Amino acid sequence: MFSRLRETRSVTPPAGTSSSVAERLDEQTLHASQVPWSTVIWNDPVNLMSYVSWVFRRHFGMTREDAERAMLAVHHDGRATVAEGNREAMERHVEAMHEYGLWATVEKAPR
Repeated sequence: MFSRLRETRSVTPPAGTSSSVAERLDEQTLHASQVPWSTVIWNDPVNLMSYVSWVFRRHFGMTREDAERAMLAVHHDGRATVAEGNREAMERHVEAMHEYGLWATVEKAPR
């Protein structure tokens, strides 16, 4: 359960270092639990906007304003990221959203 991610920082290799060694200096091995994931809610033609907002307040503990903002993002943009964390936690959120009748998926969070 390890993932290789490239760091975006620049590293100056010591003089005389081959290019393949220099490339490996930019890599860092991360455990799967360190890779950030997100829960994405998708727009659907079934649920009322007031219900979606209520679900966000109830399940994620969002304020009324944050829940309304996320619900409007789902409505206007077709999707909204409502949580970020380790994959297991995001999968639990997605499962809960499915139980509420919402369309949700897990995605790798942008770094």
